[in-house]
Amino acid sequence: MTHTIQPNNPETTPAPDATDVPATEAAGRPAASSVVPAALKRRVPKYSDLAPLMQFKKPEFSRAAKLKRASTIWELRDVAKRRTPQAPFDYTDGAAEEEITLRRARQAFLDIEFRPGILRNVSKIDLTTEILGRPSRLPVGIAPTGFTRMMQSEGEYAGSQAAEAAGIPYTLSTMGTASIEDVAAAAPNGRNWFQLYLWTDRDRSLELIERAAKAGNDTLMVTVDTAVAGARLRDVRNGMTIPPALTIKTVLDASYRPAWWFNFLTHEPLTFASLSRYTGTVADLINSMFDPTLTFEDLDWLRETWKGKLVVKGIQTVEDARKVVDHGADGIVLSNHGGRQLDRAPIPFHLLPEVSAALKADNSDAAIILDTGIMSGADIVAALALGADFTLIGRAYLYGLMAGGRAGVDRAIQILEKDMARTMALLGVSKISELTPDHVRLLRK
Repeated sequence: MTHTIQPNNPETTPAPDATDVPATEAAGRPAASSVVPAALKRRVPKYSDLAPLMQFKKPEFSRAAKLKRASTIWELRDVAKRRTPQAPFDYTDGAAEEEITLRRARQAFLDIEFRPGILRNVSKIDLTTEILGRPSRLPVGIAPTGFTRMMQSEGEYAGSQAAEAAGIPYTLSTMGTASIEDVAAAAPNGRNWFQLYLWTDRDRSLELIERAAKAGNDTLMVTVDTAVAGARLRDVRNGMTIPPALTIKTVLDASYRPAWWFNFLTHEPLTFASLSRYTGTVADLINSMFDPTLTFEDLDWLRETWKGKLVVKGIQTVEDARKVVDHGADGIVLSNHGGRQLDRAPIPFHLLPEVSAALKADNSDAAIILDTGIMSGADIVAALALGADFTLIGRAYLYGLMAGGRAGVDRAIQILEKDMARTMALLGVSKISELTPDHVRLLRK
């Protein structure tokens, strides 16, 4: 039964008779009560009142405690910077030339307005999705990153195992410091993808493709934006080499970060697991190995050779998105290589609505994956709302890795998951399929 509660109507309440008004009020004094509530009377506090407030905790300085205190990816970055020598940290943190592209990519996520819906049931938030024919517990995977054990000695092993535990894909880079087989063994129940740089030596590329298939990788991600190396000036200024060289500068830097150097020197030497031993700068390696003659015909060759899902990473125009799908790609990654190649490159987040509309107009079911600039779960939700099927994180997980190894990667994923769930609840959305472009407004480009 519905009960109607009638509010008191001041208009129906009889006005007090003038004779009822105290004389002091008639004289113009305020009608305030002279009685002071007991709660506002001052008194000497009792111990029983203070005891519940005196919850002093023993200070914790362990790595686990520091990771737990980190509430954002930016805070993990702060920890990472304190724990990692400058050259490896800058290799991760930096970008090409003036780093304009990276700044713009991050700013793009800030220059939006969320448009929440209210009075929706958001008691349960479902973050599961499907990508390239298989489920993922979260709409984010780990992007391919090279030289990962240089950032922290657990490297690719930490990344793949954290991804396995989180139920999300992990992508191993051609430039990885753990082999395809070792990563598969470290995360046997994980969903492992392999990222390929096509070399001038096609036989060696074919060998890697065959190894990836044999190791159970279901997706091949070919990167197409590295015809030559970008001008990564932080690396140049730091004299960055692979492996890191012990110079006077690095020895001095090590004095502030002994744990990193201890781990580096007491574990297996840093090498490219998919390559022969190489010593030199990153730019020299890229320029000597990767193929500047790569064309769409090579993509056709890959499509014929690889029987699993094929994804093309490094798409930066609507036209190229359409072309690679026409040449057999099952998915595309809108990416400018984290701003590490061409400075002033297109921003993937800005490009996303146009690409999504174009592929829908073509009746394409190719997956749209986005990376570059993601530093929060809210960024991921915004990308999904504007048409992405999935996202990848590179720096965001590497900050966690540098901050605390495997535990740091776990923490990075936890932060993003919590961000996503909270953002969706506040938008009035309980599952990813409910996100639409109406939930996000781009303020400016």
